[in-house]
Amino acid sequence: MLHADPLHQRPALVHPSILAHALDHLIPTARSRAEVWQMLTDRYTVDLDAVAALLPAEDPEPRWLLARD
Repeated sequence: MLHADPLHQRPALVHPSILAHALDHLIPTARSRAEVWQMLTDRYTVDLDAVAALLPAEDPEPRWLLARD
């Protein structure tokens, strides 16, 4: 998203069903969740909160405490 040209018009995805349809096509081609975000924001103008609501939540990696001696 850092290299996106602000003068280049991208289609806006404002309706949740259209946004969900775009995500259905992008998710299988992406290798990671970050790549889904990158492809989506490079190709479209979207409401990031709407995208976050549609993408499944990722559980954080558990951090185990070291055992005390």
